[in-house]
Amino acid sequence: MRLAIRAAAPHSFDGFSYRMPCVTQNGGPVVWYAAFTHHTSLFPMTDRIRRAHAAALRGLETSKGTVRFPLDRPLPVTLIKRLVKARLAELS
Repeated sequence: MRLAIRAAAPHSFDGFSYRMPCVTQNGGPVVWYAAFTHHTSLFPMTDRIRRAHAAALRGLETSKGTVRFPLDRPLPVTLIKRLVKARLAELS
């Protein structure tokens, strides 16, 4: 997941915040990511991003600020890149 995030945000830096790895740019966090027992997560996914990418997120578990990718399926690298780019657009 880290490689997909960094590919979408090539001018970013690795960081650690809220006990999770994150990617920062321009001195602030862009996204956090983490691995759990049954899934990996990408934070924060705002309502605007979830609505804009609703079709691509169908079948994935989402909540107020996260999208979860189950470990029993291949990681959707293209989708992760699109979500990170959308997050960067929100921050600019």
